[in-house]
Amino acid sequence: MTNKPAPTDVPIHELIAGRWSPRAYSSEPVSREHLRAVLEAARWAPSSYNMQPWRFVVFDRATDEVAFKKAFNTLVPFNQAWNANAPVLICVTTHTLTSKGDVNRCAPYDAGAAAMSLVLQAHALGLAAHQMSGFDVNAFRKAFAVPDDVEVIAMISLAHYGDVDKLDPVLREREKAARARLPLGDVAYAGAWNKAF
Repeated sequence: MTNKPAPTDVPIHELIAGRWSPRAYSSEPVSREHLRAVLEAARWAPSSYNMQPWRFVVFDRATDEVAFKKAFNTLVPFNQAWNANAPVLICVTTHTLTSKGDVNRCAPYDAGAAAMSLVLQAHALGLAAHQMSGFDVNAFRKAFAVPDDVEVIAMISLAHYGDVDKLDPVLREREKAARARLPLGDVAYAGAWNKAF
């Protein structure tokens, strides 16, 4: 199941409408060319003052299984179960300080923009990408000696689409369920707080 477009209220670009977060993965390796492309897309994301605070730690099972397993072990058990076939994990981090040592309050926002560029490029390449908060940040920080001024934000699994019918029944049902979002008036306000757009 590779195609699951969002049922939008008004038409939006197919790249955005088509991006979703699957869990059925193939164990087929992701090519270095595709890995470089998703990272290049992230590299060109916008950022406050062009500081580009994001850093991505890439774990490719095909080229360094030891490091991949170390990162995989930081995932919560639920995420480990459905990521068993994932060939790539990418940890999203961001520098929290500017070059002057001040707090960069936009750093997580900028890293999120870069991560979105990454997953959109993955979708454009026909790859599946799923962003996760379900991993042990402290264990990851310790395992990979992440500096104190770097915030560890999320993990992205990247893969080729797999067979939905091989998921356990609960995840299979989730995978096939219709996509949904809050109504636009709940997330966009017109000129005042809580005044629906």
